[in-house]
Amino acid sequence: MIADLKPYAAYKDSGLPWLGQVPEHWSISRIKTVLQELDGRSTDGEGTLLSLTRVRGLIAHSDRTDKVHSAKTLVGYKLYQPGEIVMNRMQAWSGMFGAGTRPGLVSPDYAVFKILGGHDTKLVLERLKTPDLVGQFTIESTGIGSGFNRLYTDSFGPIPISLPPLEEQVAIVRFLDWANGRLERTIRAKRRVIALLTEQKQAIIHRAVTRGLDPAVPLKPSGIPWLGDIPQHWEVRRCGGLFFEVIDVGHPDALLLSIDRKKGVIPQSETGRKVRASENRGSYKRVLHGQLAYNLMNAFMGSLGFSQYEGIVSPAYAVAQPRSEIETGFFHHLFRTTAYTGEFNRLSYGIMYERNRLYFERFKLVPALVPPLAEQRTIFRGIQERTLRLDVAISRIEREMELLLEYRTRLVADVVTGKIDVREAAARLPLEEVESSIDTAVQGDDVDMDRDEETELEV
Repeated sequence: MIADLKPYAAYKDSGLPWLGQVPEHWSISRIKTVLQELDGRSTDGEGTLLSLTRVRGLIAHSDRTDKVHSAKTLVGYKLYQPGEIVMNRMQAWSGMFGAGTRPGLVSPDYAVFKILGGHDTKLVLERLKTPDLVGQFTIESTGIGSGFNRLYTDSFGPIPISLPPLEEQVAIVRFLDWANGRLERTIRAKRRVIALLTEQKQAIIHRAVTRGLDPAVPLKPSGIPWLGDIPQHWEVRRCGGLFFEVIDVGHPDALLLSIDRKKGVIPQSETGRKVRASENRGSYKRVLHGQLAYNLMNAFMGSLGFSQYEGIVSPAYAVAQPRSEIETGFFHHLFRTTAYTGEFNRLSYGIMYERNRLYFERFKLVPALVPPLAEQRTIFRGIQERTLRLDVAISRIEREMELLLEYRTRLVADVVTGKIDVREAAARLPLEEVESSIDTAVQGDDVDMDRDEETELEV
């Protein structure tokens, strides 16, 4: 059915180069005629705290993390009702919009909008995420630097948006629900396989970096409840005794680096992510080969690594130099175990959860397991050998998922911008085949993609 889809019979020129041709019967209006900002605030702090995620939309904060929100009170947080749309002002340029199914409270940093004119929430939400509009949001976002740019309503409202008639919106959403349902079933099955393989890999790594490779090694209590028993000949040292912080700025022309949660520190150009870097990179921190870099906000999610490059990273990163020779591969795996990311989570702090950071003053308090240097190297090689087969299988399935998601993104964008006509296809769909899934997680775990308040576009 999808392969038979064709363009509309007639188009008109929008008069805007970035918007191009739109179906002849579609309207072009300003966003402010479709969305009206609301500013209702909680006076008692009572209600469900909601968190904006890239994949699942607006969900209960407790469904996203076990971490208790650090704000002392939710008084002043914005009120949200189902059917409204929420925008993360700092991430509008990356399409960070969402909607939820339950009332609650959202961060004061968010903008909450009521939909006017009877437009379909799902249709408008998907339209706001399309590349043409996201490009305009990028242009209109302003601030001191990339990490602080915001899209304010007085700049958001005047941007033109093309939309189909209300009856056609219903047909489009019906078709997308059906198409997403089919894709979702396939992706879920692949994700389950990846989860099983990843669990096996993590078990191998955890055992290796906390007990070593010798199953008969004598053990001793580590003295740290969350670490338990460790090999008798290993040391436990604070990270401050292993690393010291380095703040070396003033290298704006150096290679721009980012952090991939699987690969560690890599050139930003290899991430495949669209990132806005500030015009002045003079405040970016220099990273040398062998140094540790971690994202202050996302260390608890494993967003750290030892650099194999010389370059610069965002001021929102910490950079640390080993005090003596270590096997960086060993500590790369050690710091990514759930035991350590949980401790990073506990030690992170800030005004509110979405702004919690693991500052170096806290990182240096973390106890680290330190085997002899030769054993560090042996363990690292052993991990590589024992997880190679799993890595190959995971990479293959992930690539299959990437292709499906690329197809899904392109299909949705083509449909909601009028590149293809789905009215007849939607009319032929049996009611029971349509699953409501346009706002269901199909792009990967939120743990991997969110925190975009949050999102890890780490430059």
